[in-house]
Amino acid sequence: MSTTARNGSGLDFFMLKWRARAFLFLGMQEQALETFQDMLARWPEDGYVLQSLANIEAARGHLHRAVLHLRRLVALMPESGPAWFNLAYVLEQQEQAQEAEQGFRKAIELEPSIDRAWYGLGLALIRQQRYEEAIAALKRNTEMQPMSPYGWYQMARAHMDLGQRDEAARVIRHLEGFEPKVAAQLRRETGIGSSKAVDKP
Repeated sequence: MSTTARNGSGLDFFMLKWRARAFLFLGMQEQALETFQDMLARWPEDGYVLQSLANIEAARGHLHRAVLHLRRLVALMPESGPAWFNLAYVLEQQEQAQEAEQGFRKAIELEPSIDRAWYGLGLALIRQQRYEEAIAALKRNTEMQPMSPYGWYQMARAHMDLGQRDEAARVIRHLEGFEPKVAAQLRRETGIGSSKAVDKP
């Protein structure tokens, strides 16, 4: 997840911060979590601490706890695109598609350059079977990250869900130019035969 600004200060804050980071570096996640919880008790409105706690809880699979921290974060930093993205990202993992969509849209409104927010928006729309809107969002993502296969993969799947086999085939042929393994996977999943042509969607 993206990082956000911090507002803690003082020697105690930075000593605890580096202690927590050292625990994470050593793989001592429980000790890092306890340190950040201690920091939160002392600096309850610190964005860095809230984001760090959310990251740890999400990594531990405790998505509901991560969401609680992230809700506090966006309440404290409502103009932060990354904060909204991170909340939406976890909500999408929880399959809360409508609220995730709102979060991704807010992130895009604040910072349109967050390419992953366009990708996440596409996923949230796919969960709601709003495939045409999802394709539009995924096109924005692939414009920003043309060599990343993820947006192209989801775009091809969305075209198939709409019954647009030819459009899906064009995306697959485009992928073959730089991600042949992903293209081959899509061919297996969709039943679209191979082709040596490479078209740009």
